[in-house]
Amino acid sequence: MDIYTVLAIPILISTLWLFTANLSHSSHPHFTNKRICLLIAHPDDEAMFFSPTLLALTRPENGNHVKILCLSNGNADGLGQVREKELIASAGMLGLRSQDDVLVLDSPDFIDGMVTEWSAEKIADVLGQAFGGQMTKKKESDAEAPTATIDALVTFDRSGVSSHPNHIALYHGAKEWLKGVMKEKEGWRCPIELHTLTSVSILRKYISFLDAPMTMLLGFLSGIKASRRPDKSEGRKQALFVSDMVQWRQGQKAMTSAHESQMRWFRWGWITVGRYMVVNDLKRQSPG
Repeated sequence: MDIYTVLAIPILISTLWLFTANLSHSSHPHFTNKRICLLIAHPDDEAMFFSPTLLALTRPENGNHVKILCLSNGNADGLGQVREKELIASAGMLGLRSQDDVLVLDSPDFIDGMVTEWSAEKIADVLGQAFGGQMTKKKESDAEAPTATIDALVTFDRSGVSSHPNHIALYHGAKEWLKGVMKEKEGWRCPIELHTLTSVSILRKYISFLDAPMTMLLGFLSGIKASRRPDKSEGRKQALFVSDMVQWRQGQKAMTSAHESQMRWFRWGWITVGRYMVVNDLKRQSPG
């Protein structure tokens, strides 16, 4: 391998990264002027798994108002109060407007742990208390339309990315909440869109930004398949967020500077080669 080839490889890799990041920045016009909540299980989930999403959605030109609802303070090691403060600091670094946009619960119903089961019904109750599901009357008739104080909810998918039971419970709790919002409301459109972070294989999980082209290709093929279906009322089903180099470093700093109590050796590996520090692909779920 000659010197020119050696020099060309990092240039090509950097160019590919910048291309996919710039392309993704212009590929999600749907997420503008929205009230959005990121639902997470533990402080540091927002940085380790959702930093590309937060950095994209909180860009001022998108006009979104983003909040974080964290169902536990991560008190498994007795650091709950410390981790609450770390989450607030991290959220600010990832673009949230104010610490008032971060809500952290400390409830016996949601104990941090790999062996604790969280009730989907109780998660749905929390979401209902936080964001409603109130009813408002349509002007044209006496029919009542479901409403809420957010337009979109973002959380983990049914596999939870890392198979953590607390992550998985959020998916089921979110689905349960939307089911309740739409109960006996057949014919109405759900006022809240549910978008979930796609879990990938362990190989793809640790190839950083190199997974972006693969994710784009799979999304493109999925879009073609969806376009052939007779029902296109849901519109675009997937969104891709790819951080550029500056944003990637912002996500890393949210971990290293804000979540200092969590920076064990294996998390250094995650924030260096983990694809979720660079690539997030969200899939829109049906409310039922």
